[in-house]
Amino acid sequence: MTEEKNPAAVELGRRGGLKGGKARAAKMTKEERSESARKAANARWEKWRREQDQEEG
Repeated sequence: MTEEKNPAAVELGRRGGLKGGKARAAKMTKEERSESARKAANARWEKWRREQDQEEG
């Protein structure tokens, strides 16, 4: 049984999601943004490394 989503609710959620990252970044200092970006990059590399390990063995 699939539930139909309310299109108006979906649009509101999307609007909030689209501006959420910009609003969060605007509140952060340069150092906080840099640290957040560094953590995100490390997480992406870790994911890539795990995928490579799974392909090898």
